[in-house]
Amino acid sequence: QVQLVESGGGLVQAGGSLRLSCAASGRIASSYVLGWFRQVPGKELEFVAAIRWSSGTTYYADSVKGRFTISKDNAKNTVSLQMYSLKAEDTAAYYCAADPTYGSNWKIPRRSSINYWGQGTQVSVSS
Repeated sequence: QVQLVESGGGLVQAGGSLRLSCAASGRIASSYVLGWFRQVPGKELEFVAAIRWSSGTTYYADSVKGRFTISKDNAKNTVSLQMYSLKAEDTAAYYCAADPTYGSNWKIPRRSSINYWGQGTQVSVSS
């Protein structure tokens, strides 16, 4: 069982930056993938970024590539999402997630296709 707790959300002006953190507890196998999704009320879940726990290989949605950076600290069991050049359209609830595999379950996400979720943290970008 893996528990995920996000922190770092808030209100920021467009063009600003924000850093989200996700503290993971429980057994995280080396094969795991951890990452972030976001969701706006009334819209579908959207993949943001993911990172492989062992190799550090990263994956990004096109909409955030070049602006967001995902990183991990295996010793502290944390995954972070550094967000730069924020836009109003980045406003959403951001969820940390973890799953043993990376594939369509991340690219075309559904709640049921990812094993573990955090409770979410709100990011609001004012224009």
